[in-house]
Parts: sequence; C-alpha cells; structure tokens
Amino acid sequence: MSREAAERLVRYEVREGVATLTLQNPPVNGYSYAMMRQLDEAVLEARFDDQVHVLVLTGDGDRFFCAGADIGMLQEVSPSFKYQFCQHANETLRRLEQSNKLVIAALNGHTVGGGLEIALACDLRVAREEGGKLGLPEVALGVLPGTGGTQRLTRALGASAALEMMIHGRNMDFAEARRRGLIHEILPGDDFADQVHQFAVGFTPPHKASMAVGHIKRAVQSGGELPLDAGLSLERELQARLFASSDCSEGLAAYLEKRAPRFEGQ
Repeated sequence: MSREAAERLVRYEVREGVATLTLQNPPVNGYSYAMMRQLDEAVLEARFDDQVHVLVLTGDGDRFFCAGADIGMLQEVSPSFKYQFCQHANETLRRLEQSNKLVIAALNGHTVGGGLEIALACDLRVAREEGGKLGLPEVALGVLPGTGGTQRLTRALGASAALEMMIHGRNMDFAEARRRGLIHEILPGDDFADQVHQFAVGFTPPHKASMAVGHIKRAVQSGGELPLDAGLSLERELQARLFASSDCSEGLAAYLEKRAPRFEGQ
C-alpha cells in the first residue's frame, strides 16, 4: 500500500476556471483506497479554490474511464479493510456530489462497475462517441454495486429499470445509455478532451453565473433528499445568497439594458 500511495493516481490540472481530475491507474484506471484518498484531496482543493468554477472528472487514455475497484487489491485485503474502503469511497463520492460546484464526468472509455458509480455521483455525464460501454456487472462477482450504485442508479432510472439492469449485469453502449438518460451529451471522438473542456468552460464566468449554477445544484442534490417544506426552505436560503451576489446585480442590469451579461462568479 505504501508504494501505491506514493504514486500519483489522480492528476489535477486547472485551466480557464475548470479543474480536471484524471484517474490514472493503467490499464483500466481501477480505484484503490490510495486513489480515493487522492480523489478526496483533489475535490477539496477544487472546492477551496475560488478560481475553480467547474470540475471535470475523467480517466487516463482512451479505453477506460474507470473499471471500478482494483480487484487485485480486494483479493489481498481483509474483510474489515474492504468495509472501511467502501465507507471511505462513499464519503468521497458524497463530498463530490455535495460540492457547490458543478461536476462533469467525461467518459472517455468503458465506464463499468465502480467507474459508473463514480460517474453517477457527478452532475452531468458526457461521453466519447462510440467510446465504450457502461454498466454495473457486480452480480457476476457475487456482490452488489457497493459504492452507491444501488442507490444512485435507482434515483436515476427508477426502481424497476435499475433493478433489471443490476440483476442482469448487462452493459450497454453509450448511445443506449444516452437514450435512457444516464448520459447527457455524446461528443465526437476526435479531440474529446478539448471538447469536454470547452463544454465545461460554458458554465464558467463570464459565460454563466457559476455561483447560480452551483446553488441550483445544491438545491437539487440536497433539497431533493428533504421533505418538500424543508427543500423549499433551503431553496429560499440559497436564493437569498444569490440575490446578494454581484452576478445577480449584473444579470438584472444586463437584462434591463438588453445586453449580454458578464458574470464574475461572485
């Protein structure tokens, strides 16, 4: 574990207000406790950086976004370690999900098992055209999707469709996943990384009020788990923060002056 921990398993880069987090563990970018620790640290770094408005999570290379947990690692560790590993992975993805910044999963290749569970914790999923398949095949290993898959897939597809997908363990191509609503955009394979970056930049200032984007995300992600009255209360609090923001003043002024707004993310 110490050798693995010393490796750089999550590459972190910031450009034009977008933090790109790249999972890098060839050949399939499988995640381990060490990778999840680094992902957790990268998410926190992006959250505390006022110059970062959007996070993009992707995989290294062009074959795999992520094929899930490192099976070799799971064979070597104790049941107790496996439990703690799953709990920490859940906490990391929950932090990603509850961030007040938009998170985009860029599916550059096959996205299966825990890889799909990571992608489901992101707000938007964009995929490379004909770039791979997507699914939760854990049943073939005698286990269930244990990094949030049973819960997030059910919320995404509904109980019946999610159950069918998981008990069969069938993978689907990105085109079918797009039709079923698991993928939001499919981009041509050429220059996929650049296209994803430009897609992400579209949610940053001056193009978009990134503070409003982040607060909409919070209202949906956090409010959706609350009773209606509590969700409405959260919505009002988030709206009050936005009413006090510079971007709100700019957006209202631009509307009245019939010009394009120039947002600052404040």
